[in-house]
Amino acid sequence: MSLPRHHLELLAPARTTEIAREAILHGADAVYIGGPAFGARHNAGNEIREIEELAGFAHRFHAQVFVTLNTILHDDELEPARRIIQQVHEAGVDALIVQDMGLLELDLPPIALHASTQCDIRTPEKAAFLAHCGFSQLVLARELSLKEIASVRAAVPPDVALEYFVHGALCVAFSGQCNISHAQTGRSANRGDCSQACRLPYTLKDAQGRVVAFEKHLLSMKDNDQSANLAALVDAGVRSFKIEGRLKDMAYVKNITGHYRRLLDELLTHRPELARASSGVTSLLFTPDPDKSFHREHTDYFATGRKDDIGAFDSPSYVGTRLGTVVRVLADGFEMESDLPLANGDGLSYSHKREVFGLQVNVAKPLADKRWKIQPNQTMHEHPGLVVGSEIHRNRDHAWEQALTKPSARRHIALSMHFEEIPTGFRLNLRDEDGVHAQATLACTRQPAQHAERFESTLREQLGKLGNTIFSTEEIRITCSQPWYLPASQLNALRREGVAALETARLAAHPRPQRAAETEPPQPYPADTLDYLGNVYNKAARQFYTRHGVSLIAAAYEAHEEAGEVSLMVTKHCLRFSFNLCPKQAKGIQGVQGQVRAEPMTLVSGNETFHLRFDCRPCEMHVMGKMKKHILRSSPPGAQTIQFVKKPA
Repeated sequence: MSLPRHHLELLAPARTTEIAREAILHGADAVYIGGPAFGARHNAGNEIREIEELAGFAHRFHAQVFVTLNTILHDDELEPARRIIQQVHEAGVDALIVQDMGLLELDLPPIALHASTQCDIRTPEKAAFLAHCGFSQLVLARELSLKEIASVRAAVPPDVALEYFVHGALCVAFSGQCNISHAQTGRSANRGDCSQACRLPYTLKDAQGRVVAFEKHLLSMKDNDQSANLAALVDAGVRSFKIEGRLKDMAYVKNITGHYRRLLDELLTHRPELARASSGVTSLLFTPDPDKSFHREHTDYFATGRKDDIGAFDSPSYVGTRLGTVVRVLADGFEMESDLPLANGDGLSYSHKREVFGLQVNVAKPLADKRWKIQPNQTMHEHPGLVVGSEIHRNRDHAWEQALTKPSARRHIALSMHFEEIPTGFRLNLRDEDGVHAQATLACTRQPAQHAERFESTLREQLGKLGNTIFSTEEIRITCSQPWYLPASQLNALRREGVAALETARLAAHPRPQRAAETEPPQPYPADTLDYLGNVYNKAARQFYTRHGVSLIAAAYEAHEEAGEVSLMVTKHCLRFSFNLCPKQAKGIQGVQGQVRAEPMTLVSGNETFHLRFDCRPCEMHVMGKMKKHILRSSPPGAQTIQFVKKPA
């Protein structure tokens, strides 16, 4: 078991080990980070040596490090992946986040396994199956509602933890169920190289070819924000609260981690039966504000039910916080009214003809009556549509970001000390908030103190100098028969020795989880067939599903065996619903009920046309299309070794 049932885990992303360390200092109970290869963020890899150093740092706080190895693999990659898994286990990593079931057929070290969101975990049956296969933590689909999460919780063993994304960018598709990128560019989202076609502008047409929406970012979602739902998520069974963003910068991770640390700490004060999943208290040196970090507006997505405002249709960019309006345009800049102060280096944005344009402030000069003169670092000719009346937003607060480049959090573990005399000299006993203890001794001949009145205060002062250690003093007890003479140098040496011993003891006491055993006999998979959306891309994965009762297995889309039109994306987002064209919306409305049907629609982007098919029973939309011919004709990685049972025509 990687997470006790009464623990709440704040799980933060990290592109680099430096960012991971800051995430831990800012309150993360665990971090997830890419290893040298095979992570679902192609450009976010880290070397084993760096990860080993990070694990040592995290374990001082009994925080955990999870490594992502969550792409699908071809046969030639299985052995390199196995070697990486062995290396990260030896480096002290606490768990591995995986998608490819072929890995479970390999000879792996006893490292804990977490099922990636790429596994598409949205039913109790799928969750229960993965739990029986030895996964100790399940990353649920982002689309699940509170009620659906509770259903999953009821279906899995109590020692299996549920993990849920609470903040960050949203993929419009069910994770692991999107092949648009590969179909159009040959870049596979399942292999960590998504081209983000969902952020492009599209024109939506109905079955008669009439334009419903023109050049809108119709597959671009707002950003996830579950700040208001944390207590409800706990009640539904979530124990790991995951922040998205393994490609995000340091300021984002500091800010959003600090934000959720404060919210979870507040929740824990009202829920004494629950506890934080790691040690220490985080003190933030700034006030977190999610609106200061990049976002496309906020939504809680489907957590509390379907809503019609989940899309960021106007722009996939970060517009920012509204500042004011332009009141005068000058040759070298413009004047604007704003109740908020501006600064040199701020990033501003404005909209023109359905596009968002950005500019950087070179000089921000305050004028009278809340007016500001703004001189951009580009010429005014480079800012089309910036006119009197234009609304100005700030999407980069320079002063804010500068503050976050400096130390912005401290994290300390409470420590009790007991100083006592022993026959050979003195002993310092240390015990931390987790009950880990250590001691150090000072062998010396005791001499009475010349200034007895200062003995205790001097002793407390010297022992309490914990400086840059991870500890803070909660209590110092002194047991001595009389005041003694002790040089400051000896006390300091005793304290340093005791703290070092306690740190060593903490590392030894870190509860590193082990891989859970698979149940015997093997649990049957919830279905006896798998199509290309099962993402089976190697012989080991095929062997895994065969062992679990699947009789007909198609190759993953990346194997280039799907020549015709197929579902390139399965999504809970429904464009008929977004534009009030859903039959369920018309239900009960006199004169409308029965007149609205879920007829197909089309999405057009440049020369590309996708057909939309609506599956109303589960409330899902399928984006249909074909793989481009030049990609279909190319050899996929490892194609020479992939042999699968093809599905019937």
